[in-house]
Amino acid sequence: MSDYIPAATVILLRDEPEFQVLMIERHADMGFAGGALVFPGGRLEKSDANPEWADHCVGLENAPREQWAGRIGAIREAFEESGILLARKVGDDNFVDDDFARGLNDQRKAVEDNDQLFLDMVKREGITLAADALHLFARWRPPKEATHKRFDTWFFAAATPPGQSAREDGNEATDAIWTSPDAAMDAVKTGDRKMIFPTKRNVELLGVSASADDVVQFANDREIRAVEPFIVDKDGKKFVTIPDDLGYPVTEEPIETAFRL
Repeated sequence: MSDYIPAATVILLRDEPEFQVLMIERHADMGFAGGALVFPGGRLEKSDANPEWADHCVGLENAPREQWAGRIGAIREAFEESGILLARKVGDDNFVDDDFARGLNDQRKAVEDNDQLFLDMVKREGITLAADALHLFARWRPPKEATHKRFDTWFFAAATPPGQSAREDGNEATDAIWTSPDAAMDAVKTGDRKMIFPTKRNVELLGVSASADDVVQFANDREIRAVEPFIVDKDGKKFVTIPDDLGYPVTEEPIETAFRL
C-alpha cells in the first residue's frame, strides 16, 4: 500500500451530560479537510514506530503488530490537537487528571513542532501511554478517484479519561466541541459545519450506540474490515459508495459533496 499515507485518529467519547463525541474543526488553511470537523488525528510519524515505545506503553502486546504505530500516533495526535492525554502515571491504574494534562501544555506545543519529543516527554514525566484504552472502530482508505491526499487511517474509539477537558491547539485545530452524533450530522445538513465522507459515515455509525460503553462493546464485537469506497454511476450521476454489509447506516453520497468542502 505504498501509495497510501499511514494515519490514525481517536474517537474520544463521554457520557456527561449525554453521550457525546469530541470533534475538532481543522484550520481553514490546512491542506487536507481544511475547515472540516474531524476526530483528533493525523499522519503517522517515524517516531511512532520507535521500538522503545514497548517499554512506555500498556496494551501494545495485546494488539496486532501492524497497529502499534497507529496506536502511539493516535494518542500523540489526540494530545497535540485536543490536550487530552490517554496515559497513566507509572504504577498507577488511574488515568492522569486534567491538572496534570494541563501542566504539559508547553511540552504539548513542543511535541506539535517535533513529534520525536513525545517519547522524551513520556519518559521525563514518568507516565505510560494507555494503548489498552483504544478499541479499533474502523479502518478507511479513500478511493483512487479522490483528489485529496490518500490516507490509510486507523480509527480507534476510547472513553475520555475522567475529568480531562479538551483544549484546541489554535494551530491545526481552531475549535473543539463535544456533540452528540445526531447533532453533528444535523449541523452538517444545515451547513453550519462541514465533514468529509469518511467522517460522516463514522459519526453515523456512532449513532447506533447510546453510550461510550456501547461504542466500545460494538467495536469489540464487530468484524473490522478496511473500508475502500468506490465510485458508481447512477443515471449519469456519480456517487461515492461503500459495501452495504459493513454496518454503516448510510452507504453512498453524491461525489460532489463527499469530499468537497
